[in-house]
Amino acid sequence: IRPAVGIDLGTTKSCVGLFRDGKVEIISNKQGLRATPSCVAFTEMGRLMDEEAKNQAALNYPNTVFSAKRLLGRAYEDAAVVKAEGNSQVQVSYKGAEKSFFPEEISAMILGNLKEMAEDYLGQPVTHAIITVPAYFNDSQRQATRDAGVIAGINVLRILNETTAAALAYSLHHPDNGERNVLIFDMGGGAVSVSVFSIDRGVVEVKATAGDSHLGGDDFDNCLVSFFMGEFLKKHRENISHDRRAVWRLRTACEAAKQTLSSNIWSWARQVPSPSRSTCSLPAPPRHPAAFVQHPAHAVSLVEG
Repeated sequence: IRPAVGIDLGTTKSCVGLFRDGKVEIISNKQGLRATPSCVAFTEMGRLMDEEAKNQAALNYPNTVFSAKRLLGRAYEDAAVVKAEGNSQVQVSYKGAEKSFFPEEISAMILGNLKEMAEDYLGQPVTHAIITVPAYFNDSQRQATRDAGVIAGINVLRILNETTAAALAYSLHHPDNGERNVLIFDMGGGAVSVSVFSIDRGVVEVKATAGDSHLGGDDFDNCLVSFFMGEFLKKHRENISHDRRAVWRLRTACEAAKQTLSSNIWSWARQVPSPSRSTCSLPAPPRHPAAFVQHPAHAVSLVEG
């Protein structure tokens, strides 16, 4: 019997895991990291994935695709994205020719890379998987995710909400606590989801959910980059926004600073004004909050993307 793997297809990072012998095993990539960048790069020589794609982004930024998950199942306007038959396509230069890819195709490349990692780890073909998506994904986005799996040669057994997956994991680790109300706060690289669950002897029931598909680590990075570009302009009278290499180096430094501030107990911080209130605002309260108010949470679970 071929095993089924679980795939967290994230906006900025993804991972693949396996439940075996009563425990979850997260499979590492070639660099030994359990979280793999959701990044694809196209060059004159071929296609690069995960860390290799991310590391060359400063030199090949126009042909490096990030955050394709945000385009799944929707039309999107951007300098590198055009509308085509109601869907969005990403345009890149690949092996000397201009190519257009649907978001499903980009996501399929990421899923295919995760599939190969699992096959190398298990030593056998992997054809079945469960893929997690944000709780607020609509039917079109869920179908687009399933289509990406099919393109990657994966039989998608189920599309599971990310917060529901976290609630199931919580119930496995706390099997004998009786009925409990649990709030799951899932902050990812490109989205945030908040859900309230009632868990009773392994039965998980969704009480309320809310989320924002354009609020995550990427957006915090954008705030920092915009702030420091403004500071650089004030001090040196030079606008670096048109220098893609410089902007990418600044983004990399901002991401590292954000991770340091997130992990250190003591950190010096200065308030960075948000260039857009909507970008860095918190999600709306969960739908049907009365259901939660009447039954206060017994536990809060934070999920980092």
